[in-house]
Amino acid sequence: MPPRPTRQKAERHGHRAEMIALWFLRCKGYRLLARRYKSPGGEVDLVMRRGQTTAFIEVKARPTVAEALDAVTPYQARRIAAAAGFYMSRDDKAAKGFCRFDIVAIPSSFWPTHIKNAFDGT
Repeated sequence: MPPRPTRQKAERHGHRAEMIALWFLRCKGYRLLARRYKSPGGEVDLVMRRGQTTAFIEVKARPTVAEALDAVTPYQARRIAAAAGFYMSRDDKAAKGFCRFDIVAIPSSFWPTHIKNAFDGT
């Protein structure tokens, strides 16, 4: 059964938001390590590094930044943290450096907001 048109539209919107976040973070000096990283425990939209810090980034496109922050539930934060743990166990440089969980909110104005250490992943 093919996906519903509303689901396809939401996926396109999400992919566009990820691209905006990716280029926004690249302009801030971050280097892409993985996009849509999947592990047995969860998924991370973007894995990026700047210096010794590996950032596991969830991208949320919502009308406001506050709604984007609220959209990351504790359950989702645990799944992101599980995927991050899996990633770090396979990347020596990430395991030796610092790890952080960020959110990039893409509000209706399309100007991204980067929230560092948005959640602790527990």
